[in-house]
Amino acid sequence: MSEENMMQMQLIQQNLQHLVVQKQQLQRSLAETESALKEIESTSRAYKVLGGIMVAVDKEEMKRELSEKQETFSLRIKTLNSQEEMLKKKTEDLQQHLTKEMKNE
Repeated sequence: MSEENMMQMQLIQQNLQHLVVQKQQLQRSLAETESALKEIESTSRAYKVLGGIMVAVDKEEMKRELSEKQETFSLRIKTLNSQEEMLKKKTEDLQQHLTKEMKNE
């Protein structure tokens, strides 16, 4: 029983680490998107890289795209935060259970 719980604990910790890496990547993407949104406000033209070339695009359309990306990244980060909290709670619960098991041995 204890070995099974230890394996479960390791799996949860691996999942938690993976989740944290995903969240960090999304936070970087969100920061880049927010920076691009700020930058686009101070320019009269907008450009987008497509297939290795830079193409002029409608500024308002670019703002919409960036705002949608910002919203998507924020939502995904919020979801990952919820999952992270759930995994942390599972880890704490399992840790307490393992501690009780070890005391009873």
